[in-house]
Amino acid sequence: MTFSSGVALRRAILARPWLHKMMAPIAEKYTDLAGYRQLGLVRDDLIADENETVQEAIKRLPPKVAYDRVYRLRRAVQCSLAHTILPKEEQTKPEGDISYLMPYIEEIERERKEREELDSLTRAK
Repeated sequence: MTFSSGVALRRAILARPWLHKMMAPIAEKYTDLAGYRQLGLVRDDLIADENETVQEAIKRLPPKVAYDRVYRLRRAVQCSLAHTILPKEEQTKPEGDISYLMPYIEEIERERKEREELDSLTRAK
């Protein structure tokens, strides 16, 4: 699944309250089993940054948020290399697992869509 199709699937689920209600417990269980919170990561840390949109979003992050992201990633790599997890008090709590990168990604996608629409305009005769 590509990044944009994952975003589209997320939007489709959120647009249907009955489907969101059905998927929420499954998503929460999956998140717990994924184990990234045990390494101190948040959901947006898992977004692959090989794509142009994500690279631009990372550049737009405020310095403190960008520093925190790099710190979490480096700490997770260290835990992975040592085959350990963080102590409970250092693990990411569900309420601390907030989206910090997706708003920037969505903003960039809106800007690109708007630019494409403006570039495709033709002059009426």
